[in-house]
Amino acid sequence: MGRKFVVGGNWKMNGSKAMIGDILKFLKEGQLNSETEVILGVPAIYLDYVKSSVPANIEVAAQNCYKVDKGAFTGEISPLMLKDIGINWVILGHSERRQIFGESDELIAEKVAFALENGLKVIACIGETLEEREAGQTEEVVCRQTQAIAEKITDWSNVVLAYEPVWAIGTGKTATPEEAQTVHKAIREFFAKNVSADVANSIRIQYGGSVSGATCKELGKQPDIDGFLVGGASLKPEFVDIVNARA
Repeated sequence: MGRKFVVGGNWKMNGSKAMIGDILKFLKEGQLNSETEVILGVPAIYLDYVKSSVPANIEVAAQNCYKVDKGAFTGEISPLMLKDIGINWVILGHSERRQIFGESDELIAEKVAFALENGLKVIACIGETLEEREAGQTEEVVCRQTQAIAEKITDWSNVVLAYEPVWAIGTGKTATPEEAQTVHKAIREFFAKNVSADVANSIRIQYGGSVSGATCKELGKQPDIDGFLVGGASLKPEFVDIVNARA
């Protein structure tokens, strides 16, 4: 396979300079596995600050950006602005953007395409709600969300896909390793059928949803899980254990 394990920490709307200092301290002291790529999703106001302070082996990502380069879009930031301050990654399509802020599959796909066109690497999030899961629609939903992106881009080399079941985000509930693997395998089969075998084999698919130091090792053993996108636990020292899940 040869896919490099990749762990993202999504800080969401959390942080202060003091808190960031504490986080960077445990990351610097934590002896992170050098074989794992680590990316921190930071609130926009702290991107420059974290970028200037973070260890060289950790990337910094924005949590969102818009689909155009500039204009009358109050409160938004563009990929060009991110590149201007040395940011190379962005998280797009997180369930909170979809559920709370009403972002559609099409808008997210457009944002992914524009970010890639402007030199950013993208963590693109997909996932089903509890209602969709209980209705047996998990694979249908994640494939629909992925298809929307596939209709806008052809080069997936700078995309990491993050499967995050909405019912498991911030709830303490986690898909079993077997449940998560089943969905990851289905996503990879979608790529094999609808994009290409090469992309199916090479694209990295993260799992997200209440990942913790206690659950990460078994999840990380699954053949189609290539890393994690971590929320609350990325603010705590146990994030080091999650980064080192395959150490």
